[in-house]
Amino acid sequence: MNFAGNHILSIQQFERDDVDRIFDVADRMAPYAQRRRITRVLEGAILGSMFFEPSTRTRVSFGSAFNLLGGEVRETTGFESTAIAKGESLFDTARVLSGYSDVIAMRHPMEGSVAEFAAASRVPVINGGDGSNEHPSQALLDLYTIRSEIAARGKSLDQLRIAMVGDLRYGRTVHSLCKLLGLYPGVQIVLVSPQALQMPAEIVEDLRNTGHSVLESEQLEASISNVDIVYSTRIQEERFNTQEEADLYRGRFRLNQNIYTRHCEPNTVIMHPLPRDSRENARELDDDLNDNPNLAIFRQADNGLLVRMALFALILDVVDDVDTHARDVRWYTGGRF
Repeated sequence: MNFAGNHILSIQQFERDDVDRIFDVADRMAPYAQRRRITRVLEGAILGSMFFEPSTRTRVSFGSAFNLLGGEVRETTGFESTAIAKGESLFDTARVLSGYSDVIAMRHPMEGSVAEFAAASRVPVINGGDGSNEHPSQALLDLYTIRSEIAARGKSLDQLRIAMVGDLRYGRTVHSLCKLLGLYPGVQIVLVSPQALQMPAEIVEDLRNTGHSVLESEQLEASISNVDIVYSTRIQEERFNTQEEADLYRGRFRLNQNIYTRHCEPNTVIMHPLPRDSRENARELDDDLNDNPNLAIFRQADNGLLVRMALFALILDVVDDVDTHARDVRWYTGGRF
């Protein structure tokens, strides 16, 4: 695809070469994300950050990624702080706010809402999550993380073995990741969930129709015994009608160090889009995994900066100018990476 000036709304926009291009640019962002270099390539540019659902990592990493490229961020959080609460349409909001921004990152609780907004926007829009539908930048950073983690073990994305565990019905991150994995040959996917929270049938059918192995299961231990990646998700309680309904499934598939040691291969990578639910009745990834070197969830979060910086650089067509606007940092970075 031609990235310059275009929206990023769905994983289905991408071919494998597009993903490779994003990852190549993400690799080049490392000195800036790791605070070893500063670039001002987007100096004067404005990101409109519009998040109508609670968000920590996605909202802050989009903003930080833009700042690290030299741009400025204007944030809107929650409906109550916007004219939408007064009845303004997404069309009118898009027409107005796109006049104040050079690019917009948006999250909204309704499926298809970001695409509706983008259709009226005068600047590129990146989908930061639309209801239970998609989360394309999360899928990209997830795949970037998978590629990095398994490369250290001498493996590639082709013939990847992955188990996705938890709320697969409402988890938009796994929806987008499955669509992205469909670009790679020989992928084996085990989908572990209660029957009521299974992956949408059309996503499973698309994977099988393109020759991928997909197994659906309700048994955690057997499903994680022969995989490269265990990708866990929390129960998306905000998508349920009642708290009581969500509580029926919370804590159903807990992974802790004991289960990992007994059932996983020694180098199985543990991932999670975060936030993980640390309440006592949940703990889909137990705290006793924190010292496990194969727990990649925080490396995964760090990679969000690289991938989102890459998307901004590609959309605003500054990839070849990033280094020419760079210099070394002047402060102590603390060795955080």
